[in-house]
Amino acid sequence: MAAKLKKGDKVVVLAGKDKGKEGTISSVDPKAGKAIVDGINIAIRHTKQSQTAQGGRIPQAMPIELSNLAFLDANGKPTRVGFRMEGDKKVRFAKTTGDVIDA
Repeated sequence: MAAKLKKGDKVVVLAGKDKGKEGTISSVDPKAGKAIVDGINIAIRHTKQSQTAQGGRIPQAMPIELSNLAFLDANGKPTRVGFRMEGDKKVRFAKTTGDVIDA
């Protein structure tokens, strides 16, 4: 099944400890059904010091389920994403406004 959310999309969190927060998707794992959103679902990871990197408690964004994310349309409202054919191309569109997301 095609991924409805892609890298670079502005999204809002629908459920969980970060409910209501907005961010941009930095990576998507469609096989696991998860995405990493900048500034969302932050966990502290303890890292050992190396020659190149400083050690300590490093905050890191953890994956969040795609079902807990909603795309933000042009009006800044959460919306679902659908697919439709325009000519011979399959394009993503926002269900609330009908606007094409990718041109």
